[in-house]
Amino acid sequence: MKSLKLLWNYMDGNRLTYLGAILSVGLAALFAITGPLVIRITIDSIIGDQPLTAPFPLLSFIEGYEVKQFRQTLWVPGVLLITITILRGLFMFLRGKLSAQASESTAKRLRDQLYDHLQHLPYSYHKHADTGDLIQRCTSDVETIRRFLGSQFVEVGHALFMVTLVTYIMLSLDRRMTMISLAVVPVIFGFAVVFFRKVRAAFQEADEAEAEMTTVLQENLTGVRVVRAFANQAFEIEKFEAKNSEHRAKVYHLIRLLAGYWSSSDFLALTQIALVVCAGAYFTARGSLTIGTMVVYASYTGMLLWPVRQMGRILTDMGKSLVAAERIQAIFNEPREILEENNNQPEIKGRIVFDNVYFGYDPDNPVLKGISFTVEPGQTVGILGHTGSGKSSLMHLLVRLYDYQAGSITIDGVELRDIDKKWIRRHVGVVPQEPFLFAKTIRENITLARSDVDDEEIFRIAKEAAIHDVIMKFEKGYDTLVGERGVSVSGGQRQRIAIARALITDSPILIFDDSLSAVDTETDLAIRQALRSRARRATTFLISHRITSLRSADLILVLEDGRVVQAGTHDQLVSEPGLYQRTWELQASLADEAVERR
Repeated sequence: MKSLKLLWNYMDGNRLTYLGAILSVGLAALFAITGPLVIRITIDSIIGDQPLTAPFPLLSFIEGYEVKQFRQTLWVPGVLLITITILRGLFMFLRGKLSAQASESTAKRLRDQLYDHLQHLPYSYHKHADTGDLIQRCTSDVETIRRFLGSQFVEVGHALFMVTLVTYIMLSLDRRMTMISLAVVPVIFGFAVVFFRKVRAAFQEADEAEAEMTTVLQENLTGVRVVRAFANQAFEIEKFEAKNSEHRAKVYHLIRLLAGYWSSSDFLALTQIALVVCAGAYFTARGSLTIGTMVVYASYTGMLLWPVRQMGRILTDMGKSLVAAERIQAIFNEPREILEENNNQPEIKGRIVFDNVYFGYDPDNPVLKGISFTVEPGQTVGILGHTGSGKSSLMHLLVRLYDYQAGSITIDGVELRDIDKKWIRRHVGVVPQEPFLFAKTIRENITLARSDVDDEEIFRIAKEAAIHDVIMKFEKGYDTLVGERGVSVSGGQRQRIAIARALITDSPILIFDDSLSAVDTETDLAIRQALRSRARRATTFLISHRITSLRSADLILVLEDGRVVQAGTHDQLVSEPGLYQRTWELQASLADEAVERR
């Protein structure tokens, strides 16, 4: 019931259209069952000599006419059958049009809601989420629901209308034949219910196997450079084939269940038709059943069995849709990131104070342990530390991707937790360790956060990021497409474009998370000189393993195991025993060796 309620909720805004489709299919069913009654009256009462009776209200007007009048105009029943067929076709067309319109609108609305919800989920969710599985839910699972709502959902109304009307008319004609005509129906329906339970579990396994296969494909295409660099194609092909084989096995199991149901229901349906024909022929030969009535039962049996057999397909697709709905709802159940908690939007100049800050992705296992330091507006802070020492986590707190568990972080005297998340993120420019470029032009990537800048401003910022001259060498300059994930530019070029994207925001706080590691020493120097010219306008954090990138910072923090173990200027730290001094000596010796080799 819970899953059915989910489908009902997804139909919000299109329920009246679905109601119109169901009414159309009901009228189509009404005209469908009228045809055999016209044939019965024609055979038994117009051509034959049976009393003129019409069990169906729509044909009751015939009883007021003389039989002879119809015999003289035998073409009238033919015209009536043609009219009935046309009307049935019209309402079937309306059914298809309305259901398709409603299902497409529902699917579009669902995709829009999913995309919107994913955009507002916290960073912690996306960090651990399986991208291939999310793609599967937003595409294949939505399509499964669309197919069910577009075809099988309305068929439920068709089946109910058909079974109710046909059963009513058959009971009014002959109870014996009705019992025979309905003998196998409960068996088929019960078989469909049992089948539904099995196929739902099988579909869930197949759907999850497809998601795993999609994940492998997505990872391979994303990491195609790494695969080619290590000539690892054979291993990747083997990994994909394993997931593909698993998916095939799950789908094959599902197909076997479907084949078993349809072959069994076909056998039961044909057995039912044979019973009706044999019983009808027997009763007709004895004179207790007219030929026209036998034709009606033969026609109605087929009409009755088809929607009942369809219940298996309906239940199958419903089972798939319910599984898909639960997988989609699992995304909707994830709480959205609250971006406006207190709506506090103070003026941000860049004075930052960390006071005994504790943070951990798992609260019981802190990554940062009692971090304390103060940065004045416009200062440059360098951060050095081993991998896993908490450098990036420190910066995650500044943009409120995570919130600290203890201690205090203030920006210009305002507690960071009290500042609106959107507001703080607009005032902090970040260049991540692995910069991401969209499949757009270089100009569009640089102006991603500000579309109101002119070319002169773009060129100036690109020069500060030491990328302008490189861009101008491209055939299309700033209109060059960088390709998906920026694969058409080098790693260093990608980082410099990302740096330009951060600089163009003119944020009062800038964070460079080891983003100068992919550029050469000369370019690194040019970028740092440009950053120094911004010193009065922006508080800058430089995370790096390269001492030459940090040495000109106003304050250098050395992190070990989540703690600040050293703090000071380059000259102070070089003279103190510790990680900074060891790193400086090591890098200096390597530089000397490189000079000697030349």
